[in-house]
Amino acid sequence: MSYEQFAYLYDELMQDAPYDKWVNFVVERLHQYDFKGKSLLDLACGTGELSVRFAKRGFDVTGVDLSSDMLSVARAKAEELGLRIPFFEQDMAELEGLGSFDMIGIFCDSLNYLQTEEKVVNTFLKAALNLRKDGILFFDVHSIFKITEQFIDHTFTLNDEHVAYIWDSFPGEHPNSVEHELSFFVLDERDGKYNRIDEFHEQRTFSIDQYSLWLEETGFEILEITADFEEKPPRSDSERNFFMARKK
Repeated sequence: MSYEQFAYLYDELMQDAPYDKWVNFVVERLHQYDFKGKSLLDLACGTGELSVRFAKRGFDVTGVDLSSDMLSVARAKAEELGLRIPFFEQDMAELEGLGSFDMIGIFCDSLNYLQTEEKVVNTFLKAALNLRKDGILFFDVHSIFKITEQFIDHTFTLNDEHVAYIWDSFPGEHPNSVEHELSFFVLDERDGKYNRIDEFHEQRTFSIDQYSLWLEETGFEILEITADFEEKPPRSDSERNFFMARKK
């Protein structure tokens, strides 16, 4: 999947995303386990919103994303803020040559963009190879409830002055998967006309038990599974599940 032109709209569309809440939640969980590591590999870092926030909190951040366009935005953002963050274009299921880290994060449901079980397992295997002993893997995913009840067969719209979109979601090819068809209408300030950009995105999730099994099989000890930025176990109607695991 390539974001292409969508990369340059992403920050505007996601300006209300709770990025600070993500960072605070992770920092609090690390503090709870008295974890002192500071090197962080931010997988599927996108435009670097979380990368720069973690860097400003004192983490030594490296970012990885599959989209060169997203990375261009991320590099410009870090440079403007005076932050030294190396960014690399790689598939998170095929990491190589990045070294060892104290912590790896896969945030903002990025893991849900992997469409096969093999890709998810490979990502966990690569994470284990790129973590130091007792290193932490932290990721969040959409729950099955979120995919099946709140995405599939729903339409979402936005009508702002500079950008509008129509977002339709349909059942995907796999169980607990969804296909998103998005049409954006972006104002061109030069001529006052709107340009149309079409995007197609696929997401897939798995049960908590399945993710847990894969983590254990790839060399991780699960520290906790919570939901929706709370220090509580997931419920049947939780929307986002958070996993924190330690490399054995």
